[in-house]
Amino acid sequence: MLKKLLIAFSILFLPMVTLAEKNIAMAAIDLVKFAGDLVHDGQYEAAQDILIKMPQTNNGPVEIERWYLLAQIEQRKGNIDEAIKIYRKILDDQPDLTKIRYELALCYMEKKQWYRADYNLRLAMAGKDIPDNIKQAMMYYRYLARQNKNWNVWFNFGAAPDTNVNQATGGKECIVNEWGEFCRYLPEPERVIGTNLSLGGNYEFKLNDNWRWKSDGMIYTNVYNKHKYDDLYLSASTGPRYIWERGDVWLAGLVNRRWYGWERYNWAYGAKLDTNYDFTRKLSGGISLRTLENKYDEYGQYMDGQVYSVNPHIAYSFSPSRYTVLRGSAERETAKMDAYANWKYSISVGFGSELMYGFNVYLEPYFSWVHYDDEKWVVKNHSYQPVTEHDFMQRYSVSLSNSKFDIWGFVPTMTVSYTNKDSNIPSREYEKWTAEFTMRQRF
Repeated sequence: MLKKLLIAFSILFLPMVTLAEKNIAMAAIDLVKFAGDLVHDGQYEAAQDILIKMPQTNNGPVEIERWYLLAQIEQRKGNIDEAIKIYRKILDDQPDLTKIRYELALCYMEKKQWYRADYNLRLAMAGKDIPDNIKQAMMYYRYLARQNKNWNVWFNFGAAPDTNVNQATGGKECIVNEWGEFCRYLPEPERVIGTNLSLGGNYEFKLNDNWRWKSDGMIYTNVYNKHKYDDLYLSASTGPRYIWERGDVWLAGLVNRRWYGWERYNWAYGAKLDTNYDFTRKLSGGISLRTLENKYDEYGQYMDGQVYSVNPHIAYSFSPSRYTVLRGSAERETAKMDAYANWKYSISVGFGSELMYGFNVYLEPYFSWVHYDDEKWVVKNHSYQPVTEHDFMQRYSVSLSNSKFDIWGFVPTMTVSYTNKDSNIPSREYEKWTAEFTMRQRF
């Protein structure tokens, strides 16, 4: 103890005491260990004084431990917001640290920010060499987070330029018959600049330890400089939710309403069943089922019908900073005219990573296939002929954000996407680029 006190004295009054660089590094290691002992004994003020006044070293693990102990002091003193700031500072530069992400999750639980706690717990559980008792604690805390997700609100807004908002291919199409060639020009792709807004939330009324009544709602809109392409979408659902240790299931009624170009477009009502399950500490997944009655305001005589969909998803955490999400979908849409009825299949694979210096990147390729039931008359190969439409779409998107620019819990995010649609009907083909700059809730 006397030796440690002498080391502490030397470091704290370094301008008065000359030490070789190697000795300073060795002294810093001992000093951090000494401060850790003080934290363990509950002597927070003394430990904090030493950790703040000791000089910064080039030893990364020592610096991480120093900041970790400072966060621990704030956490144990009840200053949770300060502890969160320090843990985030460490993770911004070292996103793969299991212990730090775990402690951050516990802080969010103290603040009753259950969605953020769950996100960080899921990443922390992908860490290596986690003791069995900590694994069990993490599983239990994930169960607590699932139990206590009683409300959440999200709000995103930003700019949204689009190089082909009308999904047009341009050019012209021609028919050749015995009277000659007749042509018409197809709509050209239109570029727009706009803003988007997404506002939503949910609330769960607790009936008992396992049963909830969950309700949610969402507003999404794009407003462009060419207002004929403005889009407004409203959605709401409500119903019972059951929670158990490794998963949950939610059965709800839902209703949707959409306006396009500020004109009524369609509305739908139906039901959904959402399930989630934790298979292992790294692997989780679930499935969503939907059934909807679809009503169109202008084209109901052709397109009114039902929509049935199955949407499975799997998420896997490689480490405390890297994960992947696999999503699939099979959808059946009926319509009054078979030419508008179709089967749609899609799949996407997302890769996310929290990088150094606060950066977060997410990449997602998406592919979909649509097969319609019956023929429609279209211009193809210079003649007017019946064709049963088959489409293939591919989209590639990348999102980049930086948590060092946190503003009231939101971080700036840039998303760039490229979309290409191929079809056996040439006039249905198109390609476009979109970019979105938004402020998104940080987890």
